[in-house]
Amino acid sequence: MIVIWLHLFFEFCKVGLFSVGGGLATIPFLTDLGERTGWFTSGQLADMIAISESTPGPMGVNMATYVGYTSGGVVGGVVATLGLIFPSIVIILIIAGFLQRFRQSKAVDGVFYGLRAASVALITASLLQVAKIALMFHESAHEIAPGQFVPVYELFYWPAILLAAAVFVLMKFTPAKKLHPICFIGMAAIVGIIFQM
Repeated sequence: MIVIWLHLFFEFCKVGLFSVGGGLATIPFLTDLGERTGWFTSGQLADMIAISESTPGPMGVNMATYVGYTSGGVVGGVVATLGLIFPSIVIILIIAGFLQRFRQSKAVDGVFYGLRAASVALITASLLQVAKIALMFHESAHEIAPGQFVPVYELFYWPAILLAAAVFVLMKFTPAKKLHPICFIGMAAIVGIIFQM
C-alpha cells in the first residue's frame, strides 16, 4: 500500500507542477494519468469533473482526493491531495521571496505572458475533451465495426447536446441568468436522472 501512496503523491505532484491555470487545466494531465495507470476511465473522469464542479472547493483538489481515495483509501486521498498542492506551495514560497526584487523585470513579465497562453491552451483542450465525453457516444455504447459507415448524427448524444444548449440559452439570454449556478447544476442533475430512467 505504501508503494501506491508514493505513486499517488509522485503522479499528483507532476499534475500540480505543470497544470498552470487552475482546475480545468488539470484535465489533460488527469486524462493521461488515467490512461497510464488505469486508476479511472474517461467516463469516470467525466463523472469526477461533474461532481468536482458541483461541490465546494477547487476542482483539481476534489479530483485528486477522489482518485486517491478510490486507489489508496483515506490515506491515498490525503496523499494525492498533498501531492497536487505541494508544488504550488513550494513555488509560491519561492516567488514570494523574490517577487519584490524582480517585480519590474521584463523577463518575469515575459514568463507570465507565456504562462497565460499555455493556460488558455490547456483549458481549451480540457473543454474539447469534456465536450467529447459528455456529448458523444462512447465506443463501448456504440460499437462500430471496422469499415462500417455510420452517419455523423448517430455519433452524438442528442439529449446531452439539447440540455447543454438549453442551459447556455437560459444562462445568457433569459431572466434565469440571475439564478445562482447551483440551480442550473440541480436542474441538469434532475434532467440527467430522467434521461437515465
